[in-house]
Amino acid sequence: MNKRQIGNMGENFAAEYLIKHGVNIISKNYRVRSGEIDIIGLDKGILVFYEVKTRRGTSYGTPAESVTRFKQTHIKNTAIVFIHQNKPRFNGIRFDVIEIILDGNFNVKEIKQIVNAF
Repeated sequence: MNKRQIGNMGENFAAEYLIKHGVNIISKNYRVRSGEIDIIGLDKGILVFYEVKTRRGTSYGTPAESVTRFKQTHIKNTAIVFIHQNKPRFNGIRFDVIEIILDGNFNVKEIKQIVNAF
């Protein structure tokens, strides 16, 4: 399984996790010139932009550690475009990271949501 397939798998696991926790998913893989946002959802009226990071272990650091300042800037700029284009109704904005650790059989070993990650 290549990195893209693992990433897609992780995004699907994250979407299931968020739905189970009451998040209304508005968009997945929202792409514009400034970048991409993995998942966009409404959580109790708050518009949340989720960056999903999936790994098969933590020997190279946690998944969230790969969300650099550069990546954060692109996500924020993309969020601005989304808001201008879609004009969603919301009571606040938040940027979360969803970390997914898979076991050797590509099953979810751990899911961790970092609220207000940046």
